[in-house]
Amino acid sequence: MRRFALLGISLVLAIAAPAQTYEGYLDVLTCKVKPEKRSDFDAINKKMADTNRRYKGDAFLASQVEYGEQNTVIFTSGRENYAAIEKGRTKFEGALKEALGPHAAMQLEKDFNACLISSQSELRKRRGDVSYNLPKDMPSVLKIVGRSRWVRTLVIHVRPGRADDFEREVKAVKAVVEQGDPSRPMTLVSQAVAGQRGTVYYVTSFRTSLADFDKAPPPLNQLLGQEGYEQFQKSNSEDVQFSEVMLSRYLPEMSNPPQEVAGASPEFWNPKPAIMKKPTAKASGGAKTRD
Repeated sequence: MRRFALLGISLVLAIAAPAQTYEGYLDVLTCKVKPEKRSDFDAINKKMADTNRRYKGDAFLASQVEYGEQNTVIFTSGRENYAAIEKGRTKFEGALKEALGPHAAMQLEKDFNACLISSQSELRKRRGDVSYNLPKDMPSVLKIVGRSRWVRTLVIHVRPGRADDFEREVKAVKAVVEQGDPSRPMTLVSQAVAGQRGTVYYVTSFRTSLADFDKAPPPLNQLLGQEGYEQFQKSNSEDVQFSEVMLSRYLPEMSNPPQEVAGASPEFWNPKPAIMKKPTAKASGGAKTRD
């Protein structure tokens, strides 16, 4: 009975104070790169990122999966609404055409695709109502992202017909966690709305280094109590089909971050372009030089 009372109180708290600071969508492109083409892929995307920076193109963050499927690179853009998706793509293509010309821009995109084993475009809805310890506004969210170097993503595939049950449990746990551990780092949740099979949620946390993941917050069994934690595990087994975890590292040289992200750590997000030195000609052994 205590568990059900806890769930009821927590759910009321979660509903009474919905989070309005994390809204809109995430436009995500996941690329699986041919290992033998990885250097070409990186060079192409560094050029695309630099072009979008200089010609006011689209904003996006690139990250590389370090623990998970190798040679996987993820490009993520925040979108306010569906109209912003179209606007972002237009800005991206416009920057390439302005910098390179239409023919060269088209060839660059062909070269990009030639480096891939496969790719997947996905649209995810930001779910502030089930995210943990959100700051007061979206610029503050982006500042935390900008200070981060590593991203941990828990991908949760929910069983058909169990989404409502899953969300009820998550909202109840969210309220308990935020009350019992208000200093826990921000955790963002998004839900696939296009480009994915079934019902999929993404639970994402950010850290400035891998060592920061060692600073583990209080475990759920401590916050929920033994009875509450057992109920949580039971609900999880009934609602969740399977889950997986990825650890990814940001790639600033292949990103064009929004101003709020770049401003949080400008030395990281604005890498200086490499200076290409011309090779020095060497005189061959009996050749004469002019005075």
